[in-house]
Amino acid sequence: MRNYTKIGKVEGARTELHDKLNLTGAEISVNTLDAGSCVPFVHAHKANEEIYFVLSGKGKVVVDDEEVALNEGDWIRIAPAGKRQFFASPDSPISFICIQVKAGSLGAYTADDAL
Repeated sequence: MRNYTKIGKVEGARTELHDKLNLTGAEISVNTLDAGSCVPFVHAHKANEEIYFVLSGKGKVVVDDEEVALNEGDWIRIAPAGKRQFFASPDSPISFICIQVKAGSLGAYTADDAL
């Protein structure tokens, strides 16, 4: 049995990787919004924080009614209770990775967890 799972390039508006990579401790998705579009809902979480990385483009996220500009290369972490909605800029699409994990669940960092 192999100790890894690999997939190729993902395409489309949203690709969730939990099933494709057999993830057991995180949810990861790759997302693209066309210029001028948005995620069509506001959401929060019960227990999971989300970490976002902007792959390309620009836009904004509204967290608890506060607008945060997003540009290629930006990282942002949103606490579980933060009510969030993502928007692409009117003149640019935005592509981002979302990593969702249970807040407070990290038991050890790389150096402490290595064998």
